[in-house]
Amino acid sequence: MTTPIWIFDLDNTLHHASAAIFPHLNRQMTAYLMRHLALDETEANALRVRYWRAYGATLVGLIRHHRINPRHFLRETHRFDNLAAHIHAPKRLAATLAKLPGAKVLFTNGPREYARAIVEHLGIHRHFVRLFAIEDLDYNPKPRRRAYATVLHAMKVAPSRCILIEDSAENLAPAKQLGMTTVWVTRARGLPPYVDWKIATVTDLPKVLGRWGARSSHPRLFLR
Repeated sequence: MTTPIWIFDLDNTLHHASAAIFPHLNRQMTAYLMRHLALDETEANALRVRYWRAYGATLVGLIRHHRINPRHFLRETHRFDNLAAHIHAPKRLAATLAKLPGAKVLFTNGPREYARAIVEHLGIHRHFVRLFAIEDLDYNPKPRRRAYATVLHAMKVAPSRCILIEDSAENLAPAKQLGMTTVWVTRARGLPPYVDWKIATVTDLPKVLGRWGARSSHPRLFLR
């Protein structure tokens, strides 16, 4: 049996970013737009959301339409006085990763230093052989197909060996088109055709491993 390569999203996949981190980042991004684009809070917040929906990341819209320096934006909007207080992670996360044979890769639309800080705080950094952050993707975020191609080219692996684990269903569609196995971490109802497996939490991944060698075209659901 071929050993899989596990490609993990970060936010809302390995930890619950919506609890505290995302609200904090959203406030900082809105404030950044207010300062640098001379917008009021309502205008800045609306623009932030519009670019995120249109491009997969607010940063892409700012680069395209306002020539914002991406490194400056990322540095200014990902500041935390106490990062640890913002992190909410599932129990047994490190133990779960240890059960999964094969290389593990982090693939995130977030910046490199932020991603490193998160996985180090979670105590799981030793499990990952590579980190692909937004800088490594030349600021082409998921779900842009170019982001996935960058990872596959750098890793020199066939898509058929890769399992992508994501909380965002739209980020799984390009992976499936390329030939990856897709795992959606969610408690939402429904099952898009490009999702192979659906799990409630990342700690359910050993169930996916148990069926890796007996894959079929039919999705398998593992919901608690």
